[in-house]
Amino acid sequence: MKIDELSNLEISFNRLIETLLNKKTDSEHFTIKLHGERSQFTRFNHAKVRQTGCVADGWIELNLMLDRRNSFRQFPFTGNWEIDWQAAYNALEELREELPYLPADPYLVLPSGTNTSREIHSGKLLAAEAVVPTVLEQVAELDFAGIYAGGSVIQGYGDSSGQKHLFATDTFTLDYSIFTTSGQAVKGTFAGSDWDSTAYTAKISDAKRQIELLSHSPKELPRGNYKTYFAPAAVSDLLMMLSWGGVSEADIQQGNSALAAISRQEKQLSRLFNLKENFQRGLVPRFNEWGEMAAPEIPIIEKGMLVNTLVNSRTAKEYEKNANGANGNESLRAPEVSVGNLAFEQILPSLDTGLYVSNLHYLNWSDRPTGRITGMTRYACFWVEKGEIIAPIENLRFDDSLYRFWGKNLIDFTNFQEFIPEVGTYESRQLGGSMVPGMLVEDFTYTL
Repeated sequence: MKIDELSNLEISFNRLIETLLNKKTDSEHFTIKLHGERSQFTRFNHAKVRQTGCVADGWIELNLMLDRRNSFRQFPFTGNWEIDWQAAYNALEELREELPYLPADPYLVLPSGTNTSREIHSGKLLAAEAVVPTVLEQVAELDFAGIYAGGSVIQGYGDSSGQKHLFATDTFTLDYSIFTTSGQAVKGTFAGSDWDSTAYTAKISDAKRQIELLSHSPKELPRGNYKTYFAPAAVSDLLMMLSWGGVSEADIQQGNSALAAISRQEKQLSRLFNLKENFQRGLVPRFNEWGEMAAPEIPIIEKGMLVNTLVNSRTAKEYEKNANGANGNESLRAPEVSVGNLAFEQILPSLDTGLYVSNLHYLNWSDRPTGRITGMTRYACFWVEKGEIIAPIENLRFDDSLYRFWGKNLIDFTNFQEFIPEVGTYESRQLGGSMVPGMLVEDFTYTL
C-alpha cells in the first residue's frame, strides 16, 4: 500500500472516530474496528496461472453499547469520507433503534483506558507483474499447484474512551504443493515481508529432493507406536490445537481445557517444552477487540508448567481474574515454541528407525480432558531405517495425548525454528503464524 493511500485511509478512519465521539450521547459507548487490504491473489495449477487478480477491500464494524446492551453493524469502508460517514450514521441509527429490544449482558465490557499505538511495517514484495515469472521459474517442469497472496493489510481500532490503534503491514504467503505422477505430494509454505529469491530457491530445491524420495513405492505400516520426527509444519498443526480448548482461561474455568490437569498441578509437560506469545516480531497487532494491549511477550508454559493462560476482559469480569490483553476467543495469536538441542544434520541419525512426518491434517480432539488429539499424516511422510529414508508411507491416523508427546515421550526439539504462516483467505487475508522447531518423540501412537 502506498504511503499516501495509507495516509488517506487513516485520516478517514480517524475522522469517523472523532465524529462518532461528537454524535454519541453521554450514556452511550462504542467501539469501531477497521480491516482493509490491498492484495494480489494468483492461483497456480500444473505450473500455470489458473486465476489472478487484485483485491481492494475494507470494512468497518461499529459496536454500540447502552444500558448493558450491545449490538454491532458492519459496513464497507472506502476511504471516501462522505460515503463512509453516511454508512456509519445509518448503522448508528439502526443500532439505537435495536438496543432497547435486546437482553442485558451481565459481562459486557465497556471501553476504558487510554491506550494508543501506531505500527507500520513496510516490506519489499514482488511487483504484481513479477509474481508469475518469479514463482514459476523454479517449478516450470513440475506439477506445481498453489496460491500466492501478497500485499498490504491494515487494521484499526477506536472507541468512546479515546483509545486508538493502527496496524499496517506488507506481507506475502505462497502456499503450494508439488505432485508426483502417482498422486503423492510435497507441501510447503513460503512467507514473509521481503521476498528472498535465494530462500525461495532453497525451499523448492528441498521439495525436489523430497519428490525424488516419493518415487519409491509407499510402505504400508501396521498400527502401533513408532519413534517419530515431526517437522516444524507438523508441530505447528499440533500447537494450534491449544487455541481450541487449551490456553483459554474461560475453557479452564468451564472445564473444557485440555490443560486443566496442568492448571490443577496434577500433571506437567516435559521441562523441554516452553511456549510464549511473542508480539515483538510485529506480525500481528498487539491490540484486541477492546483496544487493550498485550505485553510484548507473554509466557504461557515454562519448563512444562502452565504459568499463564490467555485472559480477555470478559472472562476476567466473569471469573474475577486479571486480563492480559487476550482476544475474544482467547486463542494464540503470535505463538513461539522454544528451541532444543537437536541439530538439523542429526535428525535422521537420532530418529534411527521410525517415521519422518512433514505435515498433518484433519486434527481434532478425541478426548479433550486427557489431551488426546487425533488426525492424519499427510504429504511427504517417510519410513526411516538406521538413519536412512527408505520409502514414503501410506497415510496413517494417529491418536495420542499431548501429555505423552509433549511430556514423557518428548526426546528433544531442534535447535532451529521455522515460521509457519497463517494462509487463510476466508473473508480476508489472515496475518501471523507460529514460530516453531521440529521435535523428536518416542512411541507416538498410530491407530490405523
